[in-house]
Amino acid sequence: MALLRRPLLLLLLIVTHQFLQFRIAFGSVNEEGQKQEEFYEELLLKPLPDRKLLTHFHFQSSAPPSTSNGRHHHLFPKAISQLVLKFQVKEMELSFTQGRWNYESWGGFDPIPSSNAKPPGVELWAVFDAPQHLIDALWKNLTHTLSGLFCASINFLESSTAYSAPEWSFPPASGKLRYGTLPREAVCTENLTPWLKLLPCRDKAGISMLLDRPSIYRGFYHSQRLHLTSTGSGSEGMDPGIILEQTLTVVLQPDSQRASLAHASEKHIQPSWSLSSIFGKQISGRCVLAETSNVYFLLDMGLVAELEHIHKENEKSEEYVLISEKFWNNPSFELSAKPDRIFIEESSLLSKNASVLYKFEIEKYGESEPFDLGLFWKTPVVWLCQQAPLHANRFLMGSGNERGAIAISLKSTQSSEGFMGSNSNDERCELRVDVFQVVPWYVKVYFHSLQVFVDQQPKAVSDIIEKIHVSPSKDKVSPGVMELVLTLPCSVSSAVLTIEFDKGFLHIDEYPPDANQGFDIPSAIVSFPDFHARMVFLENDSLNKSPLLSKFQEKSPVMSYTEVLLVPLTTPDFSMPYNVITITCTVFALYFGSLLNALRRRVAEEERFLKDKAAKKMDRIPLLLSKLSAKLRGRHLEGPQAPPASSSFINSKSVLKVILIAGLAVYWQYYFS
Repeated sequence: MALLRRPLLLLLLIVTHQFLQFRIAFGSVNEEGQKQEEFYEELLLKPLPDRKLLTHFHFQSSAPPSTSNGRHHHLFPKAISQLVLKFQVKEMELSFTQGRWNYESWGGFDPIPSSNAKPPGVELWAVFDAPQHLIDALWKNLTHTLSGLFCASINFLESSTAYSAPEWSFPPASGKLRYGTLPREAVCTENLTPWLKLLPCRDKAGISMLLDRPSIYRGFYHSQRLHLTSTGSGSEGMDPGIILEQTLTVVLQPDSQRASLAHASEKHIQPSWSLSSIFGKQISGRCVLAETSNVYFLLDMGLVAELEHIHKENEKSEEYVLISEKFWNNPSFELSAKPDRIFIEESSLLSKNASVLYKFEIEKYGESEPFDLGLFWKTPVVWLCQQAPLHANRFLMGSGNERGAIAISLKSTQSSEGFMGSNSNDERCELRVDVFQVVPWYVKVYFHSLQVFVDQQPKAVSDIIEKIHVSPSKDKVSPGVMELVLTLPCSVSSAVLTIEFDKGFLHIDEYPPDANQGFDIPSAIVSFPDFHARMVFLENDSLNKSPLLSKFQEKSPVMSYTEVLLVPLTTPDFSMPYNVITITCTVFALYFGSLLNALRRRVAEEERFLKDKAAKKMDRIPLLLSKLSAKLRGRHLEGPQAPPASSSFINSKSVLKVILIAGLAVYWQYYFS
């Protein structure tokens, strides 16, 4: 009986422990009436026009203000909470990006590129809730903490030459903002693993199971982002509330073998795909600690308009609605799973068409029936993504290692007319563009050389630039910062800004190991404050529990990043010190070796030693014969003769050698001095 009671007791303890754990995790209100921590996981899938697929993972953890929990959390990562409290961070964003977002093919106006398209390398900005004189010290400590937390070289941003303080052009700009980038920072799994450890289920359950390393890093674009916001002041003994948003945006190329076999003659056929073919895994259920776990499939308005046009041409009927009862099995494409909800974007002034969003709830699936969404295209489809008003590019001009110029080119995407409506042809209609650019101190920019060309015609700077803020660089102290507000006519076709610079010289200790590759100028930020990327869907009551869709409804300014410039600087011959050290050591070795050899040699002793050695080698018979002949002659046997009196400690040859080597050494020293 005792043996039977032990398993029952252990089982009872395990069930009780799990029950208490789930009660703590899922409890929405505690005994004091305070809201508990929450966690959401979501995934957005969106086909792109250039036969690629956009996958956007969105995880959100929230810790409300609390007086009872203190520094202890059930779901929220403790490391982030300690970071916010210790360094008084009000808002912060950190991104690791590999590749560059293709604004022409993948769009630049919807919320994903405006908020999640980041420059290559590492970008970090933070707003502090502290006195002004403490911000620089808090920034340096924050960079070291993040460097250890994410296993990266973020601590290089501690130097005053690596970060800046934007005044007003950067979107969350304020007097307490610090901004820094590392364009050459490599992104690898060592950065992704600490990022996943901040999730309650990591990559063991839920949507995060799809985060297969080889699948992610073979994509064309990969950006992992961490954004946190402090929602409380933390006064009166209350810890501030924190909202942590983790996003991973990946652009992948699906396997197009099935599409090529089915439509070998079609050039514009989109590749068919499934979650298992892209990531090599399926979703076998949601994370048990998540409030909601959803997967969304988005068809943007350009694709919806093209599908409707194709159907009208084939069926010769105008009564076609994409979201009919059998929308997942229509003449254009087929979905492998039936959606749970359908959302239609509210009509806007930009287009008569609206985006369509399909929602799949993961809580219905499990290990016995995993979720594996698949899309199979039946007909070729060609469409364009929504573009920003102007497409920004940046490049270098000039040649040589002394001077050059930076040019920022803005070209119209023919979208400003739709944004401005009928006022686009009005002479008073203006398009506002903000430009923020940071230049390292060794690129000495002449801000007075700024020139503006509108539609290939030179314009006065005062006519185009409404507002400007310039912070010149200081050698080895701080970078140069330029903030501009441009007012262009709505009918503008192109605009170019040029500014000249000189290339500085660095100390040999300031060159990186790969100095011959060149030096990076961080990406410039071009934003359009009059335009906001926003997607508002109907049935808003059901979106209250979806942080991703709630984020889409927020008005975020349209923003784009330019290319990273590679500036070649004058670099010394790094092999020259090695050559000098080698030849100097060789000369000194020859000099001291010959000198010591001449000084330590004793010529008389060497001759006596040789004679003694030769005498010992003589046989006994010749020695006896020589003694016998000496007795017969009546003479004594002569022994080894003593050295001549004229021989000295050092013979004349040795003296000449010493004098010659000493003369060479004096001449060498005089010549190189």
